[in-house]
Amino acid sequence: MAHGQFPYIRGRRLRTTKALRAMVAEHNLKPADFIAPVFVMEGKNEKVEIPSMPDYYRYTLDLLLDEVDELQQAGIQSVLVFAKVPDEKKDNKGTEALNPEGLMQRAVGSIKEQFPEMLVMTDIAMDPYSSYGHDGIVEDGEILNDASVEVLSKVAVSHAEAGADMVAPSDMMDGRIGAMREALDEAEFTHTGIMAYSAKYASSYYGPFRDALDSAPGFGDKKTYQMDPANVQEAIKEAKLDEQEGADIVMVKPGLPYMDVIRAVKENVSVPVSVYNVSGEYAMLKAAAEKGWLDEEEVMLETLIGFKRAGADLIATYFAKQASKLLNRK
Repeated sequence: MAHGQFPYIRGRRLRTTKALRAMVAEHNLKPADFIAPVFVMEGKNEKVEIPSMPDYYRYTLDLLLDEVDELQQAGIQSVLVFAKVPDEKKDNKGTEALNPEGLMQRAVGSIKEQFPEMLVMTDIAMDPYSSYGHDGIVEDGEILNDASVEVLSKVAVSHAEAGADMVAPSDMMDGRIGAMREALDEAEFTHTGIMAYSAKYASSYYGPFRDALDSAPGFGDKKTYQMDPANVQEAIKEAKLDEQEGADIVMVKPGLPYMDVIRAVKENVSVPVSVYNVSGEYAMLKAAAEKGWLDEEEVMLETLIGFKRAGADLIATYFAKQASKLLNRK
């Protein structure tokens, strides 16, 4: 209805002040929404900036603990740990991934000992440990599924033994969630959760991450196991299968080009949905901000709230610390 030439109903009334806008906001960001990826490497008292990821670092374990302390102080409650393995420890079967004194296992144990309240998630994958840079065992140019799942399930148990609260398989092998759940339960780690990379696409947005871990495939690509970017229904199928096999959280990766997939998955599962705001997305914003083309803080927060609006309950992001500190000031 309108009175004369003016409307009775004015949407702008609820945008009048900052307080009003905050009161009626449909979605909100908080530090507890974020999962902070952290990269650990061998050595002591050293941190190395990742060239394609400005302001992001690989840490030796001693300095990683300082970083985790800073993350916790910012209100972040979860870290996702990735280990950079020296080339001499890589082989086709990912043997080093099972080493109880391996870098990942030591990192998990140290974080949990010093920060018992921090939720520690671990990357379950073979590519950082593989001499071929693939997520499974390679035979005659083929990435084997079932043999790889057997190894990955043992890796999950190894991480649980080290103290991981939740394992995060990123390999996209068929049936690995059910196999891991069974292996964890048989080893009496019934409380160790699984965050499944359920819809992980064969994306070109992963480049900087592969620089961080030196985990690019040594031949071919990952299109026989990671998903085709053209597909949405397949993502729903994968997420529902993972839920049925025992996943506690399902993930969509990457984030920005797959907002529709986040929404579709959210509407079809009953477990929390996470999204991975991946390295290429981070690098693009950092590069544009460095050029002065975008306001880094504002675009960062707009991107992150976009994930929540699309349906993500949790966001793994390299902006976790920066965004949390900014949110704490607002």
